[in-house]
Amino acid sequence: MFGAIIGDIVGSVYEFNNVKKKDFPLWKKSSHFTDDTVMTCAVCAALREYKKDKTKSVHALLINYMREIGREYPFCGYGTRFNQWLMSEEPKPYNSYGNGSAMRVSAAAWLADSMSEAKELAVYTAEVTHNHVEGIKGAVAVAEAIYMARQNCTKEQIKKHLSQYYDLEFTLDAIREDYQFDETCQGSVPQAIVAFLEGTDFEDVIRNAVSIGGDSDTIAAIAGSIAEPFFGIPARLKARALNILDPLLKKALGILD
Repeated sequence: MFGAIIGDIVGSVYEFNNVKKKDFPLWKKSSHFTDDTVMTCAVCAALREYKKDKTKSVHALLINYMREIGREYPFCGYGTRFNQWLMSEEPKPYNSYGNGSAMRVSAAAWLADSMSEAKELAVYTAEVTHNHVEGIKGAVAVAEAIYMARQNCTKEQIKKHLSQYYDLEFTLDAIREDYQFDETCQGSVPQAIVAFLEGTDFEDVIRNAVSIGGDSDTIAAIAGSIAEPFFGIPARLKARALNILDPLLKKALGILD
């Protein structure tokens, strides 16, 4: 899950101050985690508990952890409708196709024992809020990409598989100049996937993702989540991210168990 977290932290300072180049400071004093990291950790905590005891309702666990942990970080950048869901006494899915479902899904792939389970868990994590077909598709595509990378699949195999969900026949250079802020799955997940496909190592993937502008933290979180199992994460980057996380989020990830 650290691929998503690092991408989020790196992209955090560029979301509303886009850069359209790969040569930018990877870390700034103001770099911080956002809702992408908070929800990635919350989903991880919920799925970890579900995997230990599948008699429990996975949807209830997801809702409880997302709300319990999410409410501890009220100013980390939630979208309006998600924030309403977070604070509601009766949270219901709201047919969203925003990229929030894709940014938080990493744990579904890391905790799965098969491709089919990765997809199943991804659907669960999405549908508690993002029950639109595009919201679910975004989560499934990212989870399956991560799982395939864990199984040492090649980029060509991953691209071929994900092409059933999105048109990936474009380059970042071709879209960089005109790409605009787009919080939908269909308008940001393919771009994040291509950022991974064009990357030469983990850091290069993150730089690719941020360099197109738009919803920088989330695109980098998604791209980083796929890059992590494929390339691995340099120890220095993981250590830097760990220093930024607080104990509650580390516990959710299982680091303080």
